[in-house]
Amino acid sequence: MEKQIGNYSFIIGVIIAVVLGLAAPKLGQAQAWLWSLLIVLGLVVGFLNVSGKETKDFLLVTVSLVIVAYAGNAQISSWGSVEFIGPYLSGVFNSILALVVPASVVVALKEVWALAKGD
Repeated sequence: MEKQIGNYSFIIGVIIAVVLGLAAPKLGQAQAWLWSLLIVLGLVVGFLNVSGKETKDFLLVTVSLVIVAYAGNAQISSWGSVEFIGPYLSGVFNSILALVVPASVVVALKEVWALAKGD
C-alpha cells in the first residue's frame, strides 16, 4: 500500500510540475500553494517510493535530472531565440526541481543512514 501511495505521489507530482511550470506566469498567489504541494509530494516519494536496491538507480537518475533541470533553467535567460517559450520552460524546470530535490535528499539521507547502520 505504501508503495502505491509513493507511485501515485510521483505521477501526480510530475503532472502538477508540468502543469504548474506551463501555467506559472499566470498563477499569481496559487503558485505558492502548488509549489508547497510539489515539495510535500517529493517528500512522500522519497519516504515511500524508493527503498532497497532501487536507491542507487533513483539517486543517479535524480542527480542527472537535477543537473539538467538546473542547467536548463540557467540557460533559459541567455537564450535569445526562446523568448516566447522561455518563461514556460523555466517554470517547468523549476517545478521539476521542487519535486525531485526533496525526494532525492530523503532517499540520500536514508541511504547514508543504512550505510552507517551497516545494512
